Order: sequence, then structure tokens, then C-alpha cells
Amino acid sequence: MSATVTNARDRLVSLDVMRGLVMVLMAIDHVRVYSGLPAGGPTPGIFFTRWVTHFCAPAFAFFAGTSAFVSGQRRTTPDLSRHLLTRGALLILLELTVLRLAWTFNVDYAEYMLAGVIWMLGVCMMLMAALVYLPTRAIAIVGLIVIFAQNLVGAVAGLTPKSWEWIWQFVYFGGVFRIGESGPFVAVLYSIVPWVGVMATGYAFGAIVIREPAERDRLFVRIGVPATALFLAVGGLMVFMNPAPAGAPPALLRLLNQQKYPASQLFLLMTLGPTIALLPLAERARSAVGEALAVFGRVPLFYYLLHIPLIHFAAVVVSLVREGHVNPWLFGNHPMMPPPLPAGYQWGLPLLYLMFAIVIAILYVPCRWFAGVKARHRDGWVRYL
Repeated sequence: MSATVTNARDRLVSLDVMRGLVMVLMAIDHVRVYSGLPAGGPTPGIFFTRWVTHFCAPAFAFFAGTSAFVSGQRRTTPDLSRHLLTRGALLILLELTVLRLAWTFNVDYAEYMLAGVIWMLGVCMMLMAALVYLPTRAIAIVGLIVIFAQNLVGAVAGLTPKSWEWIWQFVYFGGVFRIGESGPFVAVLYSIVPWVGVMATGYAFGAIVIREPAERDRLFVRIGVPATALFLAVGGLMVFMNPAPAGAPPALLRLLNQQKYPASQLFLLMTLGPTIALLPLAERARSAVGEALAVFGRVPLFYYLLHIPLIHFAAVVVSLVREGHVNPWLFGNHPMMPPPLPAGYQWGLPLLYLMFAIVIAILYVPCRWFAGVKARHRDGWVRYL
């Protein structure tokens, strides 16, 4: 058992690098939130600024499941279940308190609550706390069914009373709604379905991660490349069969513009396929850049808790320098319910990428320190970060 555990830990290098890469990319979109630039358009530059960040949430959910499987190799199933339940509850609490404040820099909790990616990961972990008692093959089947049959949730929702509508928004549809007649607005950015299916599939993927390197790398390619090819074939066929109206974006942009909320099957194939296929390269990323990405990948929650307030504070500084004062827009209910964008506020892409680079450089220092703390203290409170 001890040899298997050691091997499993060694093989997480590729996951750390890939997770670190998507975490760095994620910061681009979160800087964009405070730049005032729209998500996904209208220019190709803005479109791809947003598109490259689409890989983040799928990788987070998928590799969170994989990490749970690897962790389970050195735990009993009840212990793993308790850990997932506790950590999931902590993530939900952090999303609704600390991160909500970091996004908005206001304390009007009675008016606006956010159910973002950290909330989604927390709920999915709590559900995984029950699923881990099933055989790995059964968890894989459940995960794939949830992903590919997710549209049935919408059909079932249509058969339930209208008073249940808010429940289905949490489960599948997402969106913004008010709780009761005078309660706060809740913005569900990431619903539970299909993401719990992504995490469950990632958990089963852990059985591949702990195999011998040569076999594991072959399987990475055999899974990732066909998934990407399936996206290109089905997505390309849909673009071809649906002629674009006058003024529509080019075919490539329409192919890549897949539904993220809730994440469609094509969206997940588009993002997870290449992510899995590139894992063998991530394993060999031993350069300074690869090592830096691995540092971020070893402390994902610590990074996330730091990067939102840092980006927000950086936007305050930019506003002060550009306008001579801090624009009140920055204290609105970001990212889902911001006030109207003030005239002349919007940044250009060069400023967006400059601030992104500065933020990442600053984050590296505390993340490297905390990665060392985690390496020296594998037990206790640090394991929850």
C-alpha cells in the first residue's frame, strides 16, 4: 500500500502543472470582470480572452475528483467521505462569506449572494461523500450519465410545480432569482448538474492516474484525443447544418462558442478533451515555467482566496490612477449583477493583460511559501487549503 501511495503522489505532478495552468488562465477572466470588457465579444481578441478561460472550471471539477481518488488510496472510505463532506461545507461557507465580499467590496449580504465555482465544488464534494462508497466503475457510469443525459433534468423540471423553479435553478438552469418576496437575490453561476458528473468522472479517472507512467500516458491520449475529435466532428456538423445569419461571427468562433451555463456536452468535450490529452506533456514540464505552474497547482484554494481580492484591489488602483478617484462601480455586485458600466471606464486589452501579469507575479510569492507549508505539514488544517 505504501508504495502505491508514493507512486500516486509522484504522478500528481502533471495534475499540479495542468491545474496551475488553468488557475493562471482563470485570472485573465477575473481581471476582465473589473475591466468592464464584455464576456466573449465583440472582437476576436476579447472572444479568445474569454475562451481560453473556459478550460478552468472543467479542470477544477474533474481534477478535484481525481485528487479525491488519490487521497482515498491512503484513507479508509469513511475517512475520505468525512473529509469530502467537511471540505465541501467549508467551500460553501467561504463562497457565501469571504469570496462574496472579495468580489464586491460591499457588505450588503441581504441583497446579493453568489453561488459561483467554489460553491459548486463544495456541493459536488458533499455529494461525492456519498458516491465514494460505490465501486469506482459505478461512479464512472454515474458521472457519464449525469454529463450526457443532463438535458433530462430540464424535462423533469418542466413537470414540477412552478414553486419549485428556484430549486431547479440551483440544480441545473442557474441564473439570478430572488428568494421570496423580500429576500436577497441569488446568482447561481454554476449549477450542480452537470458538474457533479464531471467530478465523479474525474474521481474514476484517478484509477488511471495511479497506473504505471507509460500505460497511463497512453490512456490519457486515448481518452483525450477522441473526446476532442468528437467535439470537432459533432460541433462542426452543427455549425454546418445551421447556416449563420448575416453579420454572424465566423464559423470558427461559432464552433468554439459552446454553452457554458449550464455546461453542455460539447462544452465539456471541448475543454476536458484537450486537457486530458495534454497531461503527458504536463508531466514533462520541468522548466522554470512548469515548476511555477506546479506551485500554483499545489495550493488551488489558497490561490483562489488570494487572487479575487488582489485583482479587485488592483482594479481600484487602476481606477485611482486613470480617473483620479475610485469609481463607485467597483463596489457593485460583481460578477453577476454589476451596475451599468460608467461612460469611459472600460479598459483596453493591453491594460487587462498588464494587470493580469502583475497579479500573477505577486501571487507567486505567497503561493510558493504556502506550498512549502503544505509539503511540511500534510495533516491538520492545511489539508483543507
